[in-house]
Amino acid sequence: MKYGFVFPKSDVKKGIEYAQVAEKSGWDGFFVWESLYGVDAWITLTAIACKTERIRIGTMITPLSRMRPWKVASELVTLDTISNGRVTLSVALGAIDTGFAEFGEEIERKIRAELLDEGLEIITNLWEGNFEYNGKHYQTRKSAFFERHPPPSLVQHPRIPIWVVAAWPWKKSMARSLKYDGILPVIMSKKGKFEEITPEYIQQISNFIEKERPTTNGFDIVIEGTTPSNDLSKAKDIVRPFEEAGGTWWIESMWEVDTLDPVMKRLEEGPPK
Repeated sequence: MKYGFVFPKSDVKKGIEYAQVAEKSGWDGFFVWESLYGVDAWITLTAIACKTERIRIGTMITPLSRMRPWKVASELVTLDTISNGRVTLSVALGAIDTGFAEFGEEIERKIRAELLDEGLEIITNLWEGNFEYNGKHYQTRKSAFFERHPPPSLVQHPRIPIWVVAAWPWKKSMARSLKYDGILPVIMSKKGKFEEITPEYIQQISNFIEKERPTTNGFDIVIEGTTPSNDLSKAKDIVRPFEEAGGTWWIESMWEVDTLDPVMKRLEEGPPK
């Protein structure tokens, strides 16, 4: 099991500072969230990459349906170079809030799913040097410009890891994640209500992946949760069943904090390894 931490606030300078603390304290990953308008996640991650050496970095998460795929592909290949191969892309449809509609973003779930699928295909195609794409929403083709100014090569191979949010047990949603490099599972009932993630659900998901995917080598099952401060033994007890069920990453989250003091405290305590 690897251990990451998602930074809960929009503060680029604090984000850089806390990422350095995370690296020093033994965490394996540091992630930032991506807002509709505010502190830019990719600029923040670039600054973090320049101030750290080991820790993996990425978004938690990128709502790809409102992004230009070629711009995201460019940002990632650039950050892959700057970080020397430490970046991960996490994607989803994106949580619908009033900002989507008020900024003219697509809110229809079906269309957002189509944009996500096409966006991922374009990003991975571009990384492979394939510029030709003809989809429902996006069409791209090769330009003579790229002959004169070829894009940089990826540091990571076969590509930058892509983690995809998927709803269990919905097979269409699950099938999307299996095409890529990891899953951030959410549990959704047949009535469309979210449920708590448990080790039992992770075991079901792990079994499904083993059955449906040719190989599980390098495929991550990413669990987001919270462990207590000042009690490493209890923290280990919380995480262990998820690891035994097949989880490969634990992302510590503290979304409800009012100040950053408890975040710093938890970071300094280190992961429950």
